[in-house]
Amino acid sequence: MPNIDPTANITSLNAEDKLIYLQSLVADDDTQAMATFLAEQSEYEIANLLESFPKDDRQLIWTQVPLDIKGEVLAEVEDDIRPSLMSNMQAGEIETLAEDLDAQDIAEILDTVDDKVRAEVMATLDEDVRIQVNQLDTYEDWEVGDYMDPDTIQIQESISLSQVQNYLRSHEDLLDDQTQELLVVDQGQQLLGLLSLVDLIKYPQNSLVSEWIDPAITIQDRMDIQDAAAIFRSEDIRFAPVVNSFGELVGQLNAEDIMEIIQDDVDSTMKHLAGVSDDEELFAPIITSAKSRSIWLGINLGTALLAAAVIGQFEAVLSQVVALAVLMPVVASMGGISGSQTLTVVIRGLAMGQIGGSNRWWLFNKELWVGAINGIIWAVIMAVIAQVWFKDITISMVIGFAIAINMTVANISGISIPLILKEMNIDPALSASVILTTVTDIVGFLSFLGLASLLIL
Repeated sequence: MPNIDPTANITSLNAEDKLIYLQSLVADDDTQAMATFLAEQSEYEIANLLESFPKDDRQLIWTQVPLDIKGEVLAEVEDDIRPSLMSNMQAGEIETLAEDLDAQDIAEILDTVDDKVRAEVMATLDEDVRIQVNQLDTYEDWEVGDYMDPDTIQIQESISLSQVQNYLRSHEDLLDDQTQELLVVDQGQQLLGLLSLVDLIKYPQNSLVSEWIDPAITIQDRMDIQDAAAIFRSEDIRFAPVVNSFGELVGQLNAEDIMEIIQDDVDSTMKHLAGVSDDEELFAPIITSAKSRSIWLGINLGTALLAAAVIGQFEAVLSQVVALAVLMPVVASMGGISGSQTLTVVIRGLAMGQIGGSNRWWLFNKELWVGAINGIIWAVIMAVIAQVWFKDITISMVIGFAIAINMTVANISGISIPLILKEMNIDPALSASVILTTVTDIVGFLSFLGLASLLIL
């Protein structure tokens, strides 16, 4: 663990050093220092830090998050973490957190609570915000409308440029550093196009907005969000107005939302490739992780048995060790998929800066137990299958013990290999899977054939 000077400027530390520093505060139960440290972090940094701790530590840290940004932090954390942070919140607390949030963030938070609490919070919102939240709730989770920002800067085509400038000066909080165009609508809320801020100050101030409207690339509110992301990439745009089927402006989709969608899609793809559920986060409980991965381990067992059955077709030409030849691929395959599941979760955690310091040992211990639990479960299942198949108790014991050993070693390797490679400044994503496959094959064959040599031959 790096030696962090307590007098140093904490805000200048990189993400991993901040994580390690907060780990030391949690270990010392120094809540005052935690509160001071968290007060200097942005809502994005705090959300990432919360995602980098096991549940109990996460709850301790959450109590020290400054009240004025707790709402923003809740909106930023992963969906499967938010419920645990809000488990004991009453409607009044949520109302306080929602005071300075936009409709998008409020909608995300209220998706976590029950209908009664939701109704109580909704009743306290400003009418405009309540309408926007209700509007967002009408969309499916795959539609553009579910991701758009319904709070837009709209101007009428019939007013002058000077009137627009006066309006913006009196509502300067509407603009941010990213704003470069304003959305132009008519009296019927039909989107007409865009007015750039450059044109706003460049042209005669007594001219009308309608004279300087630029065309806009629009997105339909019911469009699949993946299709919208493809438009953003192909058109290289930062935002797009969102319209309904009648051409009325209902919001805007921003590039930062698209980036989040793309990241979520990449995460999901990585997990699916290794048979890990979308719902499994890095610090999920041991039993939750074991159950989540067990489904895909069962699927993999089926494919491994298929390969074993093909080999078994040559039983007539094999001698006494036919059972060993048939069952060998099962041991290596079960170890390979178990290790790949761990490897996928760990590499993602490293990429997100969530692994460092003492939590490496926590994860090592977790993966040891996940591997052992799943190893025992599938060892028993495979031993029963082998007994039915070959009717030999010794062979059943050999395959059972070998699977348990290989799956446990595979999980340990799945976390150890990428961490070792990182220490050697080698990208774990490029080479960890190759090394893991080699380890699981060697351990699988050695354990299986070694036990067979002791118990059968």
